[in-house]
Amino acid sequence: MYSPESPGREPFSRALQGGDRRSIGSSNRVAALILRQPYRLPELIECLWDGDSVVRMRAADAAEKVSAERPALLAPFKTELLALADETAQAELRWHLAQIIPRLPLGQRERVRATTAFESFLGDRSSIVRTFAIQALVELSRGTPEIEADLIDLLERACRTGTPAMKARSRKLLAQFRKRDQPG
Repeated sequence: MYSPESPGREPFSRALQGGDRRSIGSSNRVAALILRQPYRLPELIECLWDGDSVVRMRAADAAEKVSAERPALLAPFKTELLALADETAQAELRWHLAQIIPRLPLGQRERVRATTAFESFLGDRSSIVRTFAIQALVELSRGTPEIEADLIDLLERACRTGTPAMKARSRKLLAQFRKRDQPG
C-alpha cells in the first residue's frame, strides 16, 4: 500500500481504522510491528490524536501492548501522554492511559500530574475507566505512605459501592496492601 511518508508502507492510521468499534482491529499487528521496528512508534503516538475515534482507540490499545512489553519505548512520549490524559474524554483512551502511564519513569511533578488525571477519571461514566484509574492510583502511590492511606480508604469505599469490576479489583489491591504490611 502506498503512503506518502514511505512508499510501500501502510500508515498506522489506515491500518487501525474501520470495522466494528467493539473490536481491536489490527492493534495486535501494529503493536507487534512496533516491537520489531521501534522507530515507527512516533507514528503510532500521532494516531492517539487522529480525527477518527476508532483509530485513537486502537492506537491506544497498541501503545498499551507495547508498554506492557517494553515500557522504556514510550518513556520519550510521557509528556504527550500526560497531556492526553489531561484532555481526553474518550473512555478507551483513558483506560489505556491509566495502564501505560504508571509503567513510565515519572518524576515527582509528573506523578502528581498523573495522579490528578486519574483521580478525575474516578468520575467517568465508564466502569472500566474507573477500575483502571483505581489500579493506576495504587501503582503511582507505591512507596508513598501518606498517599497509600488515602488510597486504602478509596479501595474500601469501592469495595462497598463500586461496580462488580471495581469491587473485585479493589479487593485484590487491598489484599496486596495488607499482605505487604503483615510482619515477616
